[in-house]
Amino acid sequence: MTCGVRTHKNASIAPLSNPLIGILVGNRIIVWNIDDSRLLFGNGYFGKPLGIAKPKGTLFNHPLVLDLIEGYYLALKSKLQLRTIDGRTLSALNIKALCKKQYDEFDTKYLVFQDLRDRGYIVSPGIKFGCDFAVYERGPGIDHAPYLVQVYKPGFDITATAIVLAGRLATTVKKQFIIAIPKTNEREVEFIGFDWWRA
Repeated sequence: MTCGVRTHKNASIAPLSNPLIGILVGNRIIVWNIDDSRLLFGNGYFGKPLGIAKPKGTLFNHPLVLDLIEGYYLALKSKLQLRTIDGRTLSALNIKALCKKQYDEFDTKYLVFQDLRDRGYIVSPGIKFGCDFAVYERGPGIDHAPYLVQVYKPGFDITATAIVLAGRLATTVKKQFIIAIPKTNEREVEFIGFDWWRA
């Protein structure tokens, strides 16, 4: 990942004539319409088909499950209309309020998510790797996520030990550890990548 420069065209969202419908269920968003699910997954690998751990392509017959941060991003892009189970339409402000309850430091994390997504990267939760995001260049089922991204605010304190631990974990799973530093006032993100090698 070239810090703050590289853009992938293959993962961008194709234009949609009308927003698709997503239903808020707990802290997830469900796209029940199968054609819509395939369209969203096939145009940027948003969400995951329900019950399919590693989907291969768009030939599935399952609803799509989205994280709140994905739903918020798609709503701001006018690609997804979010509703409650009883049919009430949720505004972007409603979704942002829910996201702030779900994610610590949501505004900073969202800025990183948005930056990566706008550049065409595929961004998934990185919790199983102990970081904020796992980032793909092409998409799940096509390649493995080559980057693990941890978000830090400007002026953060991080120890050399923490960097070594994160770098070693990333190397163990054949990924690069990257620190993302969002500058919320400037709406920019700086990326610092670490490589691990034996001396």
